[in-house]
Amino acid sequence: MIRGSRMANALPPLMLFVAAIGAWELYVDLGGVDPVLLPAPHEVATAAWSEAGVLWHNTLVTVKEVALGLLLAVAAGFALAIAVHLWRPVRRSVYPLAVGSQALPFVVLAPVLAFWLGFGILPKLVVIGLICFFPVTVTTVDGLNAVDPDRVKLLRTFDASRWQAFRFGELPAALPAALSGARIALVVAWISAFIAETSSPTVGPYAGLGRQIMTDLSIVDPAGAAAATAVLFFCSIAFFHLLSIAERRIAGWAQPRQGESR
Repeated sequence: MIRGSRMANALPPLMLFVAAIGAWELYVDLGGVDPVLLPAPHEVATAAWSEAGVLWHNTLVTVKEVALGLLLAVAAGFALAIAVHLWRPVRRSVYPLAVGSQALPFVVLAPVLAFWLGFGILPKLVVIGLICFFPVTVTTVDGLNAVDPDRVKLLRTFDASRWQAFRFGELPAALPAALSGARIALVVAWISAFIAETSSPTVGPYAGLGRQIMTDLSIVDPAGAAAATAVLFFCSIAFFHLLSIAERRIAGWAQPRQGESR
């Protein structure tokens, strides 16, 4: 029954995707579009097949960056949200700066980070973490603020300390919101990895899907660039659903959000 429901949920986006690919193919073939501007889907598939080894290598690089960067963002965002919720000076001083950090020109900042931290993976993780921590912070702060005050008062009447009331009352209630922020951050992490890869100096011809896309475009290989872009697209969808499954296991007791099937 559950498997049938999942298949039913997957069918509409799959049909829409197939229709979009078909329309794309017809548009290129019948419209006389220059393949340098827009390669047909069959050309993209051919490029993906011929460059499978390179695509696989760069996919692993980008997946590693996204996974580690997301962990850094979730840890930093969650810690900042707790500090903002518990300590008013942090809320007044640090939280506005966290908001302003999202307007930083990371394309300019990435080379500076590479100069400070080297040309390895570390500056890329910092860029991903800086871009992705904010959704986790905002959703967690909102989740903590939305906790019923009577829940905390009840624990305090049983002689619980402020930390115990937070740990056993507020934190579990805010966990679904924090996980929702992590899902948003995961989607943003893929474009963040692209920014980090294409903005940071890198040793070697390729170092991730972002670098491969830009290199393919520079040598006028739009089909190869589109193939790498398609990998980013599918990775984003796959990891989003994996995190959704993890969320149901971690916080399955929470009420399902509006719009989700019960």
